[in-house]
Amino acid sequence: MTYSVDGAVATITMTTPSLGLAAKQMLLAAVTEAAGDDGVRAVVLTGTGRVFTAGQDLREHADALREAGADAFDTLGAHYNPLITGLVTMAKPVLAAINGTCAGAGLGLALACDLRIAAQGARFTTAFTGIGLTPDSGLSASLARAVGTARASELIILSTPFTAEDALNWGIIGRLVPADDLAATAREVASGLAAGPTLAYATAKRAIRQAWAAPWPDVLAAEARDQAALGATADHRGAVDAFLAKRQPEFRGRE
Repeated sequence: MTYSVDGAVATITMTTPSLGLAAKQMLLAAVTEAAGDDGVRAVVLTGTGRVFTAGQDLREHADALREAGADAFDTLGAHYNPLITGLVTMAKPVLAAINGTCAGAGLGLALACDLRIAAQGARFTTAFTGIGLTPDSGLSASLARAVGTARASELIILSTPFTAEDALNWGIIGRLVPADDLAATAREVASGLAAGPTLAYATAKRAIRQAWAAPWPDVLAAEARDQAALGATADHRGAVDAFLAKRQPEFRGRE
């Protein structure tokens, strides 16, 4: 696991094909660090080589099953659930740059990010039912929200692998690029996000997350409340002034 910051963009790179204990701990620490650094205004999550991440290290899991039985699943509360929560609730945009295989909890991690770009040739699968499990890492909800319940049911129950082109057509990713262009495209998108209205991004993330379960009156009331709060920020006032003056706004992510 590596963590680097360039300007206002933090990049978290998963350097192992699957997530063993050390990798999960380092990934959680990196997500926590990025979330707490006010100088970071956008985050990129990616992998190395031909693998974004295949999710849980099954050798480690098999050892844990033999040694601890049902306690082997304590990793959900200790690692995966905090990871997903950290990505989803982070008050800044997170971009998944999916360089290769994205499976199991790896797909859950990608779907917990706000934006997803994939390299041509990347492969996806939910994987869980293939080993007799139901999804974790929020996948049962995030995949259904991305593709609808009918397709999510097929992808989860049948555990059929799918391509990056499928992921694009189904709305799982927003952009598909040649593998050699992935890193540069991710940097370009993340740099643009880092220069954008951070407070508005954070509020939009929360609104999107809450809207799935909220009744319409609550959605409308929350939107009105959030718009009023953002309308009082320097970012908004400056952007309106810039629009009227026919110049590009400069966002500083401040109230």
